[in-house]
Amino acid sequence: MSLVQAADDYYRIEKALQFLENNFGRQPELKEIADAACLSEYHFQRLFSRWVGISPKRFLQFLTKEYAKQLLRESRNLLDATFDSGLSSPGRLHDLFVTCEAVTPGEFKSRGEGLVIRYGIHPSPFGECLLAKTERGICNLMFLTEGRASAVSWLQRQWNRATLQEDERGTASLVRQIFEPAANGKPLPLHLVLRGTNFQIKVWEALIQIPAGAVVSYEDLAGMLGNPGAVRAVANAVAHNPVSYIIPCHRVIRKMGLAHEYRWGSARKKAILGWEAARAMQSAK
Repeated sequence: MSLVQAADDYYRIEKALQFLENNFGRQPELKEIADAACLSEYHFQRLFSRWVGISPKRFLQFLTKEYAKQLLRESRNLLDATFDSGLSSPGRLHDLFVTCEAVTPGEFKSRGEGLVIRYGIHPSPFGECLLAKTERGICNLMFLTEGRASAVSWLQRQWNRATLQEDERGTASLVRQIFEPAANGKPLPLHLVLRGTNFQIKVWEALIQIPAGAVVSYEDLAGMLGNPGAVRAVANAVAHNPVSYIIPCHRVIRKMGLAHEYRWGSARKKAILGWEAARAMQSAK
């Protein structure tokens, strides 16, 4: 399935996910969910299976609070093993090797003065996204929530002294590498250019090591960083992640199993978590 088709499917399915978010407690039947997406049961089942590769019923199992709690219970040992084995551990995001490079203090202060940032807007399995890069690597990846112009304006505000250049051809290969790794042969390293405080960068580097299909609480993440009292600071760093999906901030949820907070919408967060969990279960068979 192409990224264009996956993005088109996602926008239809997002309606169903938003309906489920509001009505999950009573476990609605398939027909009611399909009605919310303005589709027949047959077409909804077919569309959903094409998008995620499994049935809606199976997918929704990964979105329940109880399943999230189960993942949280398992994550402590799983993450200990992951951190001990380093970035190349099995189950990491697409098994890609991600290198992080912080901007210098001078670059941080200049907010991109003299820097050229090339960007492109592309389809993804979770809707359109904007990817931006410098000569040193990817500096931003965001999902679109309010249109293309709004996303570009936000990028310019973050790097208000940089020169932005639209370059969809130049960023397309990176988007394919992130969202279609199997279609591009052996994955190449992804280089990230991160602008943040030392603590934020430590949090982002820790997030990269959370395997696909796993989740962790804010409290556990703070503990893994050796600073269990810094839960609020950890949450702030997660919220300011500049490179969505590659740095998987969607894998951090509340201790009680809730997955509501997400800059790009809670429906999208649940979609990504369910997608990853489903694939992790399939690969484990």
